[in-house]
Amino acid sequence: MVKEIFIEGMTCNHCKMRVEKALAGLDGVTSATVDLAAKKAVVEMSQEIAESVLTETVDDAGYDVTEIK
Repeated sequence: MVKEIFIEGMTCNHCKMRVEKALAGLDGVTSATVDLAAKKAVVEMSQEIAESVLTETVDDAGYDVTEIK
């Protein structure tokens, strides 16, 4: 299963790596890839992860989630 997380506040590769590392550290995430230009992360999961958990993880990394699809 795949979710797109739209994120504000990422401006550079350091931001990209920080968000990818935070999301990849969640149980059930098989991959997390950030597209800076599109301001989103694509997260592949082996199990359902609550949107609140994904949002909190990005918030804790210092960025703002605007939408999850």
